[in-house]
This record gives sequence, structure tokens and C-alpha cells, in this order.
Amino acid sequence: MIFDFACFQISSLWERLLGAIGDAAGSALGRMVEAVRTVFEGDPETRRQVSFSVAIIALSAKMAKADGIVTEAEVRAFQQIFDFPDEEARNVARLYNLARQDVAGYEAYALKLAGLCSSGVAKNCPMLENVVDGLFHIAKADGLVHEDELVFLGRIAEIFQINEAHFRRIMARHVHLDGADPYLVLGVSPEDDFSEIRKQYRLLVSEHHPDRLIARGVPVALHAAANERMAALNAAYAAISKERRAA
Repeated sequence: MIFDFACFQISSLWERLLGAIGDAAGSALGRMVEAVRTVFEGDPETRRQVSFSVAIIALSAKMAKADGIVTEAEVRAFQQIFDFPDEEARNVARLYNLARQDVAGYEAYALKLAGLCSSGVAKNCPMLENVVDGLFHIAKADGLVHEDELVFLGRIAEIFQINEAHFRRIMARHVHLDGADPYLVLGVSPEDDFSEIRKQYRLLVSEHHPDRLIARGVPVALHAAANERMAALNAAYAAISKERRAA
């Protein structure tokens, strides 16, 4: 599954969806779900793509609000991880603001998103790891990941069935409380033989290669977050290689 905003522009489906939702805040999630179900009835693949996009836009809005302040830096960070044509900016902003004001909590959106994994099982779904990476990108946009944001992200990971060890590895790519830990980023130990570390690194690179992400249904809109993750994996491996050569 590859989501492309252009499909909405061509067929006016994006405008139809937002027209069905309306502008009233308060119970936007219910209206969004019903609008997606009715507007795209008979086209389950498009319906799933649209549902995913609605959910990730909404979660991004909730993430930006987690520390009580929505900054310009966080809005720019959202735009960086969720790419869309300039002509669709008004529509995305409208949906973003509806979700931000919605009385439904972020957990409701996260549960909706977890149910959209192509495998039908949230656990180990690569699409959901990309979402968490993207949300971390927004959280750190103002220079600091606040405690409330970490609680938010931890709960999202729990709903996505990402276990604690896996969540710590994701966090290590973004938050360096005591300096960057390349071993934690790769999920290896300083006691491991370098051949094992190299094997793990190659496995992670293979799993997160752009072609593999497309095959697994990770939307193009989230590839920016995946690219950031690849950069972190490469940097971690380079740091360990340098350390081992020096030793």
C-alpha cells in the first residue's frame, strides 16, 4: 500500500471526504470513520489508505499538543514527515486542526491506526514503527522531548504492541539523555563479537530498505521518517566500527 495525495487531487475524493466530515470539532473521530466508510464504500484498498492517512495526521496533531503547546517547529516537523503537495496544504491543515480539537483521546486514534497494519497484526508491524519514529521527530522539534511527550509515545508504542526493549531502541535514535548509545540503537551489546554486530546491522538495513518498506505497505508519506532511521543506524554502526578499530 502506497498512499499518494495526488489521487485525491485528481478525483476530488479528498474534498469529498472533508465535506462529509464537516468543520465542527468535538467528535471528529466518529465522523471521520463514518465518512471514510461511506465515501469509499466498494473500494477497500483506497478506504484503508485514506483511513491510515487520517489516523497519522490526527496522531501528529495530538503529539504536538502533548506538552500543552503547539509550536511552529512542531508543525514544520509534521510537514517534514508527512509530505503532501502545496495545493493540499489547506485540506491537511483543516483535518489537523479538527483532530487537535477533538474530544477523542489519542488512544482512540492509535487503536484505529494499529488495526490498519497490512498483516492485520499490530505486533512487529513495520508501518507502526515508522509512525513512532515520525512522532519522535515531531516531539524533539522544539529541542526537547518533554516528559508528557514520552508518556504519550510510550502509550502509543504499547497500543502498537511494541515491547519495552524495542521502544528503548527507537527512543535511542532520537533521545540521548546520557549521550548517544550506538549499541542500543542497533540492539546489540558491547560484549558482542563484531561479526555479530555487523550481522545485526545488515539485518536492520535490509528490513528498513526503501524497497522493502514499499513491499510491506509503508506509505510513501512516512518514508522521510524511515530515512531518518536509516541515518541513525548507519551512524551507530560507523561509531562502533571506529571504536573497534581503535581498540
